[in-house]
Amino acid sequence: MDENARPTIAIVGGTGDLGSGLARRWVKAGYRVLIGSRSEESARAAAAALEEQAHDADWPRCEVEGLANVNAAARGDVVVVTVPFGSQRETLLSIASEVKGKTVVDVTVPLVPPKVARVQMPDEGSAGQIAQSVLGEEVHVVSAFQNVAAAHLQTDDPIACDVLVCGNKKDARQQVIDLMDVIGMRGVHAGLINNAAAAEALTSVLINLNRQYKTHTGIRITGID
Repeated sequence: MDENARPTIAIVGGTGDLGSGLARRWVKAGYRVLIGSRSEESARAAAAALEEQAHDADWPRCEVEGLANVNAAARGDVVVVTVPFGSQRETLLSIASEVKGKTVVDVTVPLVPPKVARVQMPDEGSAGQIAQSVLGEEVHVVSAFQNVAAAHLQTDDPIACDVLVCGNKKDARQQVIDLMDVIGMRGVHAGLINNAAAAEALTSVLINLNRQYKTHTGIRITGID
């Protein structure tokens, strides 16, 4: 991809394990990343830590900045929301005015502690559908990354699992799939946002498998070249 055409990626809730792992991968791939948090101080600390890691590993470039969530969302071309289910609606409402016309990647899984290994889907059908409803049709919501273990993102190895990508706009899904490809993951078109329920439910199944087999498992889709 032409460097001038690379989107700036904002990660709302980017100081958690999954958000920081995605930030690390995209920064290493040469993308400008804005790490968002409810606390701008925490976001700046996370960005500084990533800059130090990039310096120690001698990455060719490192463009990362820590901001409050709403400011990161305003400045990002693609906005990735990586917050717990309990914070999803509040977070989306706080950034809604800043993401109109953009692609918003919702990574939320409707896990309800302490029984996170049991499938518990919301009345709306899925977290992805909640995101689309809250943000409105002017926003291209894409649901993805629910079945990727954060531990894999913290390494430099290719990630041996596929990602189900759901959303109502195929172009937006493809944009997210392209961003996955540059960080060593294969995304697959999995249909409209309603189908996000399948990927979200699988997360509890994978948690069970991880506990049973002491690993960080994922999924593979066969029959696709």
